[in-house]
Amino acid sequence: MLANPSTSTLHHRPNYTHNPPCALSNHRCKLSLSPNCPRFSNSAKSNFSSLSLLLSRRKRERLFTFVNAFEETSVAHDAPQSLPQRFSVKIPVGDRHILVETGHIGRQASGSVTVTDGETIVYTSVCLDDVPSEPSDFYPLSVNYQERFSAAGRTSGGFFKREGKLKDHEVLICRLIDRPLRPTMFKGFYHETQILSWVLSYDGLHSPDSLAVTAAGIAVALSEVPNTKVIAGVRVGLVDNKFIVNPTTKEMEESELDLLLAGTDSAIFMIEGYCNFLTEEKLLDAVQIGQDAVRAICNEVGVLVKKCGKAKMLDAIKLPPAELYKHVEEIAGDELVKILQITSKVPRRKALASLEEKVLSILTEKGYVSKDERFGTPETVADLLEVEDEDEEIVVDGEVDEGDVHIKPIGRKFSPLLFSEVDVKLVFKEVTSKFLRKRIVEGGKRSDGRTPDRIRPIDSRCGILPRAHGSALFTRGETQSLAVVTLGDKQMAQRVDNLVDEEEFKRFYLQYLFPPSCVGEVGRIGAPSRREIGHGMLVERALKPILPSEDDFPYTVRVESTITESNGSSSMASVCGGCLALQDAGVPVKCMIAGIAMGLVLDTEEFGGDGTPLILSDITGSEDASGDMDFKVAGNEDGITAFQMDIKVGGITLPVMRKALLQARDGRKHILAEMLKCSPFPSKRLSKYAPLIHIMKVNPKKVNIIIGSGGKKVKSIIEETGVEAIDTRDDGIVKITAKDLSSIEKSKSIINQLTMVPNVGDIYRNCEIKSIAPYGVFVEIAPGREGLCHISELTSNWLPKAEDVFKVGDRVDVKLIEVNEKGQLRLSRKALLPEATPEKSSAEHHATDKASPRRIVQAPKDGLAEEYKDKDSAVNSPRSDSIKDAPVSKKKVYKGVTSSATEGPKNSVASVSSIASKDEGTLENGDAKIG
Repeated sequence: MLANPSTSTLHHRPNYTHNPPCALSNHRCKLSLSPNCPRFSNSAKSNFSSLSLLLSRRKRERLFTFVNAFEETSVAHDAPQSLPQRFSVKIPVGDRHILVETGHIGRQASGSVTVTDGETIVYTSVCLDDVPSEPSDFYPLSVNYQERFSAAGRTSGGFFKREGKLKDHEVLICRLIDRPLRPTMFKGFYHETQILSWVLSYDGLHSPDSLAVTAAGIAVALSEVPNTKVIAGVRVGLVDNKFIVNPTTKEMEESELDLLLAGTDSAIFMIEGYCNFLTEEKLLDAVQIGQDAVRAICNEVGVLVKKCGKAKMLDAIKLPPAELYKHVEEIAGDELVKILQITSKVPRRKALASLEEKVLSILTEKGYVSKDERFGTPETVADLLEVEDEDEEIVVDGEVDEGDVHIKPIGRKFSPLLFSEVDVKLVFKEVTSKFLRKRIVEGGKRSDGRTPDRIRPIDSRCGILPRAHGSALFTRGETQSLAVVTLGDKQMAQRVDNLVDEEEFKRFYLQYLFPPSCVGEVGRIGAPSRREIGHGMLVERALKPILPSEDDFPYTVRVESTITESNGSSSMASVCGGCLALQDAGVPVKCMIAGIAMGLVLDTEEFGGDGTPLILSDITGSEDASGDMDFKVAGNEDGITAFQMDIKVGGITLPVMRKALLQARDGRKHILAEMLKCSPFPSKRLSKYAPLIHIMKVNPKKVNIIIGSGGKKVKSIIEETGVEAIDTRDDGIVKITAKDLSSIEKSKSIINQLTMVPNVGDIYRNCEIKSIAPYGVFVEIAPGREGLCHISELTSNWLPKAEDVFKVGDRVDVKLIEVNEKGQLRLSRKALLPEATPEKSSAEHHATDKASPRRIVQAPKDGLAEEYKDKDSAVNSPRSDSIKDAPVSKKKVYKGVTSSATEGPKNSVASVSSIASKDEGTLENGDAKIG
């Protein structure tokens, strides 16, 4: 449904019905004189006529042509400016509509569009350079996506109150926009193209990423950039076993699937997503739902493109000469066949580089004559007659005999052909890919001699870095990943800044590094590239479903995957290495997972095949570059946790994807079996260098006492006990992180005393007098807890002044005899004196509960408090930190100790002791369980 309301304008400019006498046009600062101007009307013709007498006829013609063109331009510039017109179309997507609008914003761009879903609005523009850049094998496309904080009514939290460097999730969306669009661009179009996308409004309910993909595809279709078809994107979720197209953020919180799909009305170009061990059939059903939604969007957008789209710049496409392909094959064909049989990557790369230099030298410097021209071809009679007509008679000295003239015909001269270096390089790369694909299809063998479904040799080792908390080296063929795990507390968590006004912390994150040395090259080292960020997120989301909950494992987990060798599928090697390193660090993962990359040769009939697409398992770098698909799948034999597919041709269909997924499942089973042969095997115990975390539960009302005013109390506890951090939550959970057990015990004792609930009748030994008043002394029975010992309760005898006997700093034994309504404590020293009468004081007699047992607490020394039973009554442990009926009453300390020599040859194997801290301080040892 198209709409063209005449009132939809953003700017208003006054339009004149007639030209003013003298008008200064602002178009490129050109001065235009109106015919109504007196000076122009009186003298224009006479000036031009007199000037024409001094000029030649040809110059006069040029002058009058220029004047006419100038007048036409002036009239055009003085014409009324047209007001912006809005064209819109509503497209049903899922259970609602999205609104696509163009023509009212960004009219100077080659293509611009806004897409609205709910109150979320994404604006995207496409512009291209007027001058083409140098030809290359990589389409000059750049994408920039940014979420403006103003879209959610916020400002940046940094010192500079404006958006700056792209955040990681924005980089990921840039890649989501770029990947499906690039295959639709025509080869040979070298005008630099830029796609800019901004989130102008965000309602917190409708995600902008899928809208940005759709907006970019529509903007490109409306622009002058040549492309094949319209691209659109949708998200598919799975809630209660029901698929939802473009689910809301609330629905995604309960979704088992996060699938983002992009394609055209007939094929799929990109899928990326994460799930919780979803089966292949379920994933294919989700892809089918997404493809139907994309098809509906593309069909509706086609109407808008026909009405508002600009003419494509097809004449700007410059392809290499067609005959150049034939020449390159003639020069390099035989050697290419031999070079592509080299199994090792580096020798094959050097041989290809040497051959390329040879081809460049011939076709760009020396010149090339084809074999047909070099050795001659059978000539027809017409050719011979033509040659005779063109031959000249040449008389050579000494060859004249009796008046006869010898006629010597001169043969054809073929001038060597020369081509540009850029064209030769482009054609050489395409010819190399063609020969590689032909070898795979015809011979059934790949560059390294494998069959299409065979996996490269696998080797894995764990615990190779003794001081790291967990490490693994995973090698598959010529691809190698060094994965390292670091454990920490909440302070090590990664903070995520988003549009929603909520602080988000990631307790698990993975960082992927791809240095140039892994491919034997020299390159830039600095901030992570977009590729590194994208691959790292893929591996992170693949490993996340196997991690335990925070209650079961309170650590923040950081995985670092450094690619030390690369020949294809380095991200999937990071999945395998990361899984092994997590186990080596003692993380109780739910199961093991593996990753594999699949390739595709779509058109096999071109190379002598039967036309059936050929699926390749565990592809190498050359197969990735020369193939038609890169499909990464991670999971175990039961289901999938992450997937990513990029298509380099005209898209693929569901049957091809189904075949690839089933073949990938067989590959994962093989890889998992090889990972079980890891030697040394993962320790599955915490390292002795890993920090200790003790979890305790206190009364939520007492949390503020632990923190203190402005955090002073918790800081003093950290300084006094030497722990690394104390983290408190509103629900009463307290986490203590330290390097040794003694520090944890000290801080735990102080927190126990701070949060304990005193009972009447409790006895406190060796308590310090903090201050003296005329009516008594204030005694500290626990850190931060003081009570009043009245002057009448200090001694058995009458005492006129407390300072006559006591001074600040003295230590005394006291007994709690009363707790008033305000929670204030009244203490008695007299009740514990030997000469005290057996009868209780009146205050104690009224306040003491006969059924309550007494406790004797030794005042803390060096941060540790001692508590023991009174010989006259049974004593309960202090009711300080635990609420027995609370859901998180179990308190654990994760402690690493060196294992015995009988556990294996590895010296750095560690065991984990789970210390359940009971009130009596007993320790219970146990091993971390890894599923």
